[in-house]
Amino acid sequence: MRKLFIALALVSLAFGSCREKKTETKEVIREVEVEVEPETQENEGILERTAKEVDKEVNEEIDKKIEDIGNDD
Repeated sequence: MRKLFIALALVSLAFGSCREKKTETKEVIREVEVEVEPETQENEGILERTAKEVDKEVNEEIDKKIEDIGNDD
């Protein structure tokens, strides 16, 4: 009787653990556009690059002021 119980337990364990688990997975593909700035030459340091950006912004502001002054017609 004891051997029969152990045999049944082993058989049920074997069949129970061999079942395929059906898992549903969903694959999502997302396309993202990334803007990449062109690489600058590394000959310049961070201060020089920053100074160029600031100069560019200041020059744009100066040009706007000159245009405003010139439009007094």
